Amino acid sequence: MSPQTNGLSDASWLGTPIDARPLFGPEMASLLDLLRALRPAEWNEPAVPGWSVKDLAAHVLGDYRGRLGWSTEGFRPAFAPGETVEAFIHRVNQDWINLHTGHSPVELIEALELAGAQVNRQFEAADLGTAGLGVSWAGADPAPAWLDIAREFTEYWTHRQQIRHATGRGTDSEPRALATVLDTFMRALPHTMHGTSAADGAQVRMAISGPAGGIWTVTATEGRWSLAAAPDGRPTASVTLDAETAWLLCTRGIEPSTALTRANIRGERQLAGAACQIVSIVY
Repeated sequence: MSPQTNGLSDASWLGTPIDARPLFGPEMASLLDLLRALRPAEWNEPAVPGWSVKDLAAHVLGDYRGRLGWSTEGFRPAFAPGETVEAFIHRVNQDWINLHTGHSPVELIEALELAGAQVNRQFEAADLGTAGLGVSWAGADPAPAWLDIAREFTEYWTHRQQIRHATGRGTDSEPRALATVLDTFMRALPHTMHGTSAADGAQVRMAISGPAGGIWTVTATEGRWSLAAAPDGRPTASVTLDAETAWLLCTRGIEPSTALTRANIRGERQLAGAACQIVSIVY
């Protein structure tokens, strides 16, 4: 499958395509199992700044419904004049949560199960070679559908981990899902490095240890950094992180300064430090 099909411009700089489609069903099942196991008080625990576990569950429902065209009482937001994408997303997310303040956990779970199944079917039928929605943190607009869909998977997975952490449960380290999340997050590397000067051919290698980890090499080319296959050789800089540090860094569960204290760095520290500014969410 080539990402340069159906009118989509060359996206090889984003690296090898990812197929996250088979993972949405198991991810939804894991989320529903988690929510059904929560004690009443756990729904009120703070999950992310400003949002409780219940709020975050409602937000996931909003992610589902957004993919389906929205529905609750005709909720279909539009951009305000001069509004940035980031401001629009943050405003709409809060509006959706406010709309569901009076919904019970049982109602949210039932709505998540119904909408999640519809989204799963939508993604199962998707053509990964077409153009998808833009992925701002990867600098791709439009993005190839494979990245758009993989990004959506990381959204659901990340929010489930935030609920787990908020209720005293650790990260679900199931390797197939975590590996897909980390692989998707690393597609932010070229955009992360875009303002960093380096000689053509300079390489920064990001390695993540553990069974879900891997190695990603971003190369300075004329006009941009690229994750396209690069010649073997010693990288100009390399950063090694454990998987927990990596996903928390990419979602700003920790700051780059904290990640750097946990990283094993070799080569040019300036380039390594630039790579550790990676963020793979709208932030």
